[in-house]
Amino acid sequence: MGSNEWLNSLMKSEIKAELLDLAISIAKEAGELLMARPDVFDLEMKSSAIDFATQMDLASEKLIVSKILEARPDDGIIGEEGSSIPTKSGVTWVIDPLDGTVNYFYGIAGWNVSIAAKDSEGVQVGVVYAPSINSLWAATKDGGATCNGKKIKCNDPVEFNRALIATGFSYDVADREAQAKLVSKLLLEIRDLRRIGAGAADLCLVATGRLDAFYEKGLNEWDLAAGGLIATEAGALVTGRNGGPAGKEMVIAAGPHLHARLVSEIG
Repeated sequence: MGSNEWLNSLMKSEIKAELLDLAISIAKEAGELLMARPDVFDLEMKSSAIDFATQMDLASEKLIVSKILEARPDDGIIGEEGSSIPTKSGVTWVIDPLDGTVNYFYGIAGWNVSIAAKDSEGVQVGVVYAPSINSLWAATKDGGATCNGKKIKCNDPVEFNRALIATGFSYDVADREAQAKLVSKLLLEIRDLRRIGAGAADLCLVATGRLDAFYEKGLNEWDLAAGGLIATEAGALVTGRNGGPAGKEMVIAAGPHLHARLVSEIG
């Protein structure tokens, strides 16, 4: 590596470390805000009556955006609850201020705060904080992944008939018939199935080895950005159908051995 390449690499590493520290600090603040769960919720319908935001989704996004722009005023923002600011610095933050809103509304653990930072080369930093299960996952591109500061790695190899697999279901009822057929098929062949209710947490549980795999249709960029990087840096493959790019059409995450079989099952 030449001196210029080494210097550029060092600068990128320092920038990623700075972004990671900021993401962790803000995620913890947002998590603390959300742990003060209200007794009464204001519900704002989104795509349907079963897809909604609460006043806490909005409060968390407001906090996260304000803290990011306070520290880095030229950065861009993409937020689930509508925040949209074009980047001037080349860095854009992709945030889900409350992933697993239904869990949060019902008082079920697993909801989280998801914060990622990306540039022209993709997602560089990801943090997912789930205070209800005392878990803070973090990763930098090419820098590995951690949970509560300890290095993590996904389970691999795992045989299909021994796999514990998580999934999620679409808010669009029209999609659920096909999803139900796939669940029925998989349940006859795998160890068991789980429905956690928060896509970012599902990806991080794969990264930590608490799940063997996860698949879901309908995830948005803010569901996938941080958790997808964390799972990838923990050794998982994160793709879409037939090994293509992960996205709204499908996300499949697992260690390489299990991933190949799951991709073939899902098609």
